[in-house]
Amino acid sequence: MQKTKAYLISIVGLNPVVFLSIIFLLLLIANSVRAQEFEPRSLGNLPLKSNFAIIGYGYSTGNVLLDPSISIENLDARVHGFAAGYLRTFNLFGKLAKVDAVLPYAFGDWTGNYEGIDTATSRTGFGDVRLRISVNLLGSPALNRSKYLSYDQKFILGISLQVIAPTGQYYSDKLMNLGSNRWTFRPQLGISQTLNKWLFEFYVGGWFFTQNSDFWGGNTLKQNPVGITKLHVIHSFPKAVWLAVDIGYGVGGATFVNGIKKDSHVSGIRFGLTAMVKIKKQHFLKLYVVTGARFEKGTDYDMLGVAYQFNWFANNTN
Repeated sequence: MQKTKAYLISIVGLNPVVFLSIIFLLLLIANSVRAQEFEPRSLGNLPLKSNFAIIGYGYSTGNVLLDPSISIENLDARVHGFAAGYLRTFNLFGKLAKVDAVLPYAFGDWTGNYEGIDTATSRTGFGDVRLRISVNLLGSPALNRSKYLSYDQKFILGISLQVIAPTGQYYSDKLMNLGSNRWTFRPQLGISQTLNKWLFEFYVGGWFFTQNSDFWGGNTLKQNPVGITKLHVIHSFPKAVWLAVDIGYGVGGATFVNGIKKDSHVSGIRFGLTAMVKIKKQHFLKLYVVTGARFEKGTDYDMLGVAYQFNWFANNTN
């Protein structure tokens, strides 16, 4: 057993104290998998032809809604979520662009009340695939790795569009599903400003939904857009460590079933802490915790999660 512990420590290049601290944080995962879509530093410039592979786990508890159109009262859930993702940078008309894909997988239990009917269920399976393209329009030129080393980030303006495809597990005779059986589009505009070791990011965006023509019981569900604003205050530390304080607010999203408006207007605020630690060359560990409250309808849950990131670069020094 002692040899196994020593071997694991040597793999990640950590001393025993840091390693045991990380294990302790992982054991605390009793609170979280969808962190109000908090993604601090997503505007940051990167060398061209950079590649990132990411795997993550989170545990959520509370009012965890997999589909934001469903308003369930007294919802109590325990959800384990896993995700695998890949990101690649490239040159788009002289601007830094990124494309990424995420495949989620989850299992958990839900109990609650929908329109006076008690409901309880368990689900295990894949969620909807997420694809996104991002472009930094100002302050973030497309640089090869050698030129990137002298780049000094100041102000950045960027846009992105994420498409969530209806590929996840879905049963039309069930109320709660891992997939949503509709397309979702998430445009976003962001600005970033660096001041010494501090980084400030602000985002505005929205969720836009197509209709679900095979909603629970063969009904048709439509949903108005949800508006989102987010703010990240990030501080950098030596050895590629940074810590972010996150806050987000969402409003809108009224739903209609067969043209009849439901009491499902979303309004809620979310707070988070995100930390990134370099554990070895090209190996990073991200830890995050999220909590918040809803003013009207929507999600209201606590979350704690961890993600491992590995990056590598193509030979693009020319």
